[in-house]
Order: sequence, then structure tokens, then C-alpha cells
Amino acid sequence: MRRRLVCALALLTCMGDAHAAREPVLKQVDLPHSYYWRELYLPQLTAGPDAVSFLPDGQTLVYSMDGSLWRQRIDGDAATELTHASRAYDNQPDVSRDGRSVVFTRYDGNAIELWRLDLATGREQQLTSGGAVNVEPRLSPDGTRIAWVSTQGTGHFNLFLANMDASGLHHAHPLLGERRSTLDRYYYAAVDHAINPSWSPDGRTIYYIGNPEIAWGTGDLWSVSVDDPSKRTKVLVEETSWSAHPELAPDGKRLLYASYHGRQWQQLWLTTPAGAPPLPLTFGEFDRRNARWSPDGQHLAYVDNEAGTTTLRIMDIPGGATHALAAAQRQYKLPMARLTLDIVDETGARTPARVAIIGNDGRAHAPRDAWVHADDGFDRARQTSETHYFHCAPPCTLDVPAGSTQVWIQHGFAYAPWRQQVNLSKGSEKQLRATLQPQRLPATFGQWISADLHIHMNYGGHYRNTPAHLAQQARAEDLDLAYDLVVNKEERVPDIAAFRTDPDPASTARTLVLHGQEYHTSFWGHLGLLGLNDHYLTPGYTAYRHTAMASPYPTNAAVADLAHAQGALVGYVHPFDTLPDPAHDAVLSNELPADVIEGKVDYIEVLGFSDHKATAQVWYRLLNLGFHLPTGAGTDAMANYAALRGPVGLNRVFLDTGGKRTAADAMAALKAGHGFASNGPLLGLLLDDARPGDTLAPGKHHYRVALRSPVSVDHLELVHNGVVVKSFTLQGDHRQLDASGDITLDGGWLLLRAWNEGADPLVLDLYPYATTNPVWLGDHVRAASAAADAAWFADWVGRNIEAASARDDYNTEQEKRMTLDYLKHAHDAYRALAGGAQAHP
Repeated sequence: MRRRLVCALALLTCMGDAHAAREPVLKQVDLPHSYYWRELYLPQLTAGPDAVSFLPDGQTLVYSMDGSLWRQRIDGDAATELTHASRAYDNQPDVSRDGRSVVFTRYDGNAIELWRLDLATGREQQLTSGGAVNVEPRLSPDGTRIAWVSTQGTGHFNLFLANMDASGLHHAHPLLGERRSTLDRYYYAAVDHAINPSWSPDGRTIYYIGNPEIAWGTGDLWSVSVDDPSKRTKVLVEETSWSAHPELAPDGKRLLYASYHGRQWQQLWLTTPAGAPPLPLTFGEFDRRNARWSPDGQHLAYVDNEAGTTTLRIMDIPGGATHALAAAQRQYKLPMARLTLDIVDETGARTPARVAIIGNDGRAHAPRDAWVHADDGFDRARQTSETHYFHCAPPCTLDVPAGSTQVWIQHGFAYAPWRQQVNLSKGSEKQLRATLQPQRLPATFGQWISADLHIHMNYGGHYRNTPAHLAQQARAEDLDLAYDLVVNKEERVPDIAAFRTDPDPASTARTLVLHGQEYHTSFWGHLGLLGLNDHYLTPGYTAYRHTAMASPYPTNAAVADLAHAQGALVGYVHPFDTLPDPAHDAVLSNELPADVIEGKVDYIEVLGFSDHKATAQVWYRLLNLGFHLPTGAGTDAMANYAALRGPVGLNRVFLDTGGKRTAADAMAALKAGHGFASNGPLLGLLLDDARPGDTLAPGKHHYRVALRSPVSVDHLELVHNGVVVKSFTLQGDHRQLDASGDITLDGGWLLLRAWNEGADPLVLDLYPYATTNPVWLGDHVRAASAAADAAWFADWVGRNIEAASARDDYNTEQEKRMTLDYLKHAHDAYRALAGGAQAHP
């Protein structure tokens, strides 16, 4: 197997072969929907502050920033770096009440362990070593015990307690034990969790967030006696979201926590240990979180994202006077240098781009005001940690440790990645110019605009995004159209204020920002609604068990009708992580086949937050039945996350609009199938003069294909009716090919695809993959396998009927009857096709 030459970025090791699997970050956590808890709960690398703790004097802080711990007075602008681990990142400090030490978390790419720092000597001591995820350390007031959250032994987030002395931790044990809920919880584990611990001033009680018998949200506010864990009290019932962090004031009377409390953004609230109705302490259309009381109760320190990135602020109590704590002067532990990047395109024009920098310390680095993002997975045979990156609108200046520094720059798919190693001497200032080289498809194959049809501008992450900033993110990724799909996160709809039916005013000549909707129902499958011309569909979700929205009605078909009445396109998004098996799947409720045969679906995300190969197998079967269902593509990027599936434009569809850049032209090209979807490789296909989406008669044709790719490609193939009919031999670096020839084809369809078996560090996805839409051969001609494909879908819809019949939470019998009648009609239609399908009508 070929070995890649990419070995520097994110500590690439070049071990193993290229077929090793990409795996999630912190794979030892055994919980569903890692893209939520990883960002919303676990510490992340940010260029700005993230977590904070007061020293006993109430005038000095220890806080995390840029992967290290820092100390700074609240009335000054000079910060001193306290820790700087090699190839690891520190976060979540908690200072002892005597001010002598601080406990904190350290992430090294494999696990998160607890450490202790002696503030007088600088000595660091590792406290845990089990290879688990250990977070949120909190020292008891007398310093003899420590509470924290760990996945040790179970893979679940459990509250742990241990005795502590100069030698380390002793008698570590789960404080509450595990409990399995009687509820089915889609976004949360069947086993309860306990998170966000803090101590009462007398050291007798721990406040925390737990979710016994809570279906949605991370749970209620609880208290537990440290000496008798059977004494637990539910303090307040509220839908929290991973970062409530309840903390009792030094007076023991006011319980501070963070919540959105029915709003779209998290602010700080106050209740009491007895659970008095909460009152807001702060207000604003941005997030405040990670708040800590000063020892005298006269100040709060917290982190907010009002400016977009994270900012540390100090608030006076009472009065509310607030000021930002900026680290304008920094005293580093290591010798440093300054690097300025200037990025230009082939014409010499400055061009924003995605940048990843690894310093001589083996850590990622970024400018002070950058949004640092982390990949959500990596191939452990080829990297020792996930890739961190930022978007640079040049010039960009940053401080990095002196020594060898690796710089990697990417700008979409039509430019070759740029890489260079530079050696920086202590105290030097280096100007580095990167000239990006284009590798576009020949114009013969189309005049493209690129679109990511599935972005969430804000979704509860570290940063606060805006349409203008989303346009900047898209521009750095060479993305022409960014479609923000407004959607709920349980009871919130974070971007509802941004929803509009026309192009966002933040759009530029190079980047179009549009707002649509993702309709949430994890029972029927999620829908993308593009081009709603009147209003956002409410409530926006269906089949939310154990809520007033529990009914499976409206079905996706009914939602599609409502969207089509507004002139929108309807697509199935992130469809399949594995190939559905109608014969063996325990439950099969995804409504896609029924909606396709009933004419409700306009596109499908073959490339999305799912397995592209599994989704393509379902797609091919639908194409074999003559359904002209084009592929779209969408990343499902939570664009304000520090750790995300992304960046925006990771999965995109290239639409042949003749060079026109309007929403109407883009949607028309999507509907017609004029384009290809990709996470890297660019594909060109002509059959005679027909392009994807066009129709020819069956017979002998002349094909022309082209490949241009920023990464090496393993396989480039022509696929006819689901069968590979031509494989192309790639030479050199496997990134470019131009080929032509003659081919004789029966009726059906033909497309070009590119794919790899394994992951590539330059494609932040499962593996590189691209596919054109089909060129059609004959007018809705069915493939030879059509009867078998129709029977497979008939079985699938039959399972839909079973799942829908088993639901007992319809609002009315009419809802149930309409649902089952619709599915039975689709089932009969597939059975008819299975009995009468012909390969060549």
C-alpha cells in the first residue's frame, strides 16, 4: 500500500498503512452523539480564555488560554504562563483555598488526565493515569478531597471523589454509582450521568447536574451529601445543556449557574439551595459561561463570546460593573518568536485560507484573536492527535515557540495544499509568504459554483457566529454558497433571529449566505428545506418522545408538502451511517423510500454527516428504479464550535450554473442534477456532450473524464446502474487525470466517482469521496436489477409501517390513519414495481 508523504501536520507519524480507520477523538467515551458532548462539555483548545479560578486574594486569577494555564491580576494586563506541556493542552484550573496549588486537566491526544501544579515551585504532578477522560476537578474547601467527573471503568460521565494529600489521590471512587433510565433517550445515554460538580463552602455538599428520568437536556440541578451519598436532593428542574456549572456563593445563600432558560443564549442565573424560582443575573444575545465567585463574593469571573471569540470578564457584585481582562503583555515559559503569514493566490491577490501550524513544542498555535477549530476524529496510525486549524484573512501574526515550525495552508479544493517548514530563532520576527497554485477542472466540464447546503451558524458552541463571519469562513474555504439551516437544539432555536427568505445582507460578491431550515425528526429522518419563501415551519420537530411533540405526525411527507407550498426544495440530510437492512434492523423508520416514490424529495446528501459509501448504495438502488434524485452535499458543520465536524464546505456540491451566482440559479442546478458532490476530489464527466443531469439514448458513446484533487485518490471509476464498468489507472501522485474513450451502455444511468479506502489527514472526513450526478440513458429507464431493488424498498417501507403502527403517542386517530395510509400507498407502489419492473421498457 502506498505511504503518504504528509508527516508533519498535527504530529503525523507516517506509521501504518493508508487503510487504517479514522476514529473519534476520545474514543473511550461510550456515549451517543459525540459531536455534542465533545464541544458542549469537554475542554477545548481556544486562542482566548476558556476556564478560570480565583486565588484566595480575590484579585488574581488562574485561567486557561491557548493550551496553557496563566496567572493575571484582575486590574492588570500582564499574564504569566504557568504551564506549557509538550504535545498536550491544559485547561479547567481550580485553585486550592490556601493558594498554594492548582489542579487542572491535561489532554495529550489519547486521554484527559488530572494534574496538580505547585504555584511556588512550578512542580507538576500527575494525579490520574488510567487513560480515561477526567474533567472538572474541584478541590474541597479544606483541600483534603477532590471531586471530578471521569469515564474510568464505564465510559460514562460519573462523579468521582478521592482523598488528596501531597503524594496524590487516594481511595478514588464513584460517588453516586450508575443508574439506567427507564426512558428512551435519543441524544443521551441510557445510563444517567453526573457532571458539573462544585462544593458548598462548608465542604459537606456537592452541587451537580444529573439526569435521572430526564429525556431531553443534560438534567436538573442536584445536591448530594458527601458523607452520605444516599441523601440527594433535586434543587431545580430545568433543561440544561452540559455547562450549567452550579456554584454556591461564599455566603451559602445564592446558587449561581448558566442557562438559556427558554431563550436562545446562555446567561447567568441565580437560585437558592432550596430551589427558589431563578432570576437572571445577566442579559444579552450571546453566551456567558464558566462563571466563578471570588472568595469574598464581591466579583464574578466568567467567559463570554460577545465579541465572537472567547473573552474573560470580571463583574462586580452588586452593581454589575464589568470589564474585560486582556492579556496584552505575556510572559511565556518558552523562548518565543513571531510569525506573520501573507497568503496570496496565483494573481498575487491576498486570499483568506485555512491554516494549521504546529510549533516546536508539538502543539497547535494560532493568532490571539483567532477561532481555533479541532477536527472530530483522526487516524491513530498516522496522527497522534486531531488536527487544529484557524481561518486567516492575511496578514495573520502569531507567537510560536522558537525552533522548527510546520505550516500547512488549504483554500478549498481547487487549490493545491501549501506546506512549509520554517526555523524560527528566539526573539525573531519572520515574514512568510504563501502563493497558492490553482488546480481547477478544465472549463469544458462546466462553470461551477460550490455550495455547502447544510451548515448551522450557531449551535451552542464556544464562539458566537454571525452571517458576516460565516461569509468569512466560507470565503477562506473557497466556498461560494453557505446555506445556514436554522434548527432547534432541543427547546432552543439558536439562529431563529437570523432566518430570512432572501439572501442575507452579509453576502458578498464572492460568497452568498442563505438561510433555510433543517426539520428535525430522528424517527422519519432529518430534512433540509432550501428556499422557503414565506416563513419558518414550526414547531420544527416531530416525534420527540416524552414531550408535547411526541406524535410522529406530521410525517416527512406532510412537512415536504408544506415546504413545497413555499417553493422550497426538500432533501434528506446525513441519511445513513450504515446500510439499512430491512430483514434484520430492529427498527427501520427512515421514510426516504416512501417519500421518493411519492415525489416528495428533491435531493439527497450523498455526501454529508454520514457514511458516503453506505448512502450511495441506497442512492444507486433509487436511481436503478428511474428516480431522478440528484445528490446534494452538506457538512452539518456547527460553525461556532471549537471542536466540530467541519470546516464549512467540508462536504460540498459543485453546481453547473453557467457561472451565475444567484440562489435561484444554484437551486435550479441542484434540482436538475447539474453537478457533483465532493469532500476533496474534483470530477469532470462528459458523455458525448451530455453533462450530469442530462439524458442520452442508450448505445455507444464517447466519454471524457477529468480528476483534479488536493489529495491522493485510490479509485476513479465509471459506474453504470450500480456496477463499475471502467476503472482508471492513476499515475504519479494520484491527484490528476484526463482520459477519454468509447463505451457502450444499456439504458439507466452512468456516473463518475472517486474514493479511498481509508482516511487522509488533509480531508477531515471518514475518507476522500466524490461523485457526479448521473447522466441518464433513456427516459426513466430502469436497470436490470430494478425488480430486486423495488422489492428491497417494499420490505423497507413495510418495516416503516411496523414502526409507525407500534407508536402509541399520536395526538389523534386521524394522525395515525393518515400516516399509515400514506405508507401503505408507497408500499403498494414498490410492490407493483417489484412485480412489473423491466430493464428496457
